[in-house]
Amino acid sequence: MSGIYTRLVSGLLFPLHERLKGHASVAVRKEMERTQWYSPQEMQAYQLRRLRTFLQQAGERVPYYRDLFEQAGFSPKDMNSIDELARLPCLSKGLIRENTERLKAEGHAPLSRFNTGGSSGEPLIFYLGKERVSHDVAAKWRATRWWGVDIGDPEIVVWGSPIELGSQDRIRLIRDKLLRTHLLPAFEMSKENLGNFVDEIRRIRPRMLFGYPSSIAMIAGHAEGSGIDMTDLGIRVAFVTSEKLYDDQRERIERVFACPVANGYGGRDAGFIAHQCPEGGMHITAEDIVVEIVDADGSPVETGQAGEVVVTHMATSDFPFIRYRTGDVAVLDDEPCRCGRGLPLLREIQGRTTDFIVREDGTVMHGLALIYVLRDLAGIDSFQIVQESVGVLRILIVRNAEFTSRTEEEIIHGMRARLGEDTEVKLEFVDRINPEGSGKYRYVKSLVSV
Repeated sequence: MSGIYTRLVSGLLFPLHERLKGHASVAVRKEMERTQWYSPQEMQAYQLRRLRTFLQQAGERVPYYRDLFEQAGFSPKDMNSIDELARLPCLSKGLIRENTERLKAEGHAPLSRFNTGGSSGEPLIFYLGKERVSHDVAAKWRATRWWGVDIGDPEIVVWGSPIELGSQDRIRLIRDKLLRTHLLPAFEMSKENLGNFVDEIRRIRPRMLFGYPSSIAMIAGHAEGSGIDMTDLGIRVAFVTSEKLYDDQRERIERVFACPVANGYGGRDAGFIAHQCPEGGMHITAEDIVVEIVDADGSPVETGQAGEVVVTHMATSDFPFIRYRTGDVAVLDDEPCRCGRGLPLLREIQGRTTDFIVREDGTVMHGLALIYVLRDLAGIDSFQIVQESVGVLRILIVRNAEFTSRTEEEIIHGMRARLGEDTEVKLEFVDRINPEGSGKYRYVKSLVSV
């Protein structure tokens, strides 16, 4: 049960904060907590109604989509199925860059400029209105409450985005203090700072952790390696997002902090796509987002097959994202979750398309196959695998005293066994592997188009 201060924050202070910003987050969250219990059939009908209205608005008010719908002979009011969305072409980052102004709705409400972190290339600049921000806040808030924690509970945020870190002005600092949110910069994961982070977590005794899985796992590893017990802090859950969550990271975080890990999937551009509930289901925010899994041509694949995640966010009417290619690879699930919610599920989130490696014979394989070669080898503190071209692999390695020539041989042998005997494997020994500009760590980077 939440304490008095948490109830004051979630029931009064945060709603007041949102109202002053012109956000409808409280009402949206309450509605989402009602609709999440729809049956799958009721949810599909609800989605179709919202989608039809949203697309009609886009066709009437957004120059880019008005022209596109006319060229495609597409009439939203005649839609009888969500599947008809596939008649429209996908929206790419390149198309957004080329048509930024034409994607703004005529007579749009005030828009705020946003950008992605650019971890896979050039950052994307786009615009969002208060409606979209309200829905994203509400989706995250709902998922937080699934785990018995609420806004106002003490929270440690391990984050590295320059957008967040650059906005720590006086008002934001006061707000974070009132909400009991404490920021640890994921850019600065030195041994000294990791020790300070462990001390800060012990001092604050947060009810929840939130951040990149790689960064929280690093903190957990430092605490464990230093013999510092973190199991007595009363942490209820560790929310992780923005990177692929690997099994060993989940296991380490759960072991060290004695709490479950809740995976979250989304982004500034695509929105909060899916969140994990205590029963393990990755629930799609279906009230706002239509998720399609498509092949390279943008055509939907069968449920259970892997493909690229394409999203349509129905709370973005002032700057619509319709069939937006995320660059992520995932698998849909058609099995219900034990929690009873009617929200559709993602079975698996495999990573970004740039996390996949191409063999000499053209076979595409997940980078995890290469990570396994390095992950458990003695002598390696950290690593990053970069596929420069088909047949050429560069591996950055931070080594320690246990690294030997035998270790080097095992790496080369393991990589060639998976990619082909003619693969050139270049090892580069470094003192530090820097995070991406967003503060995230990428274990695998492919410069080869998949």
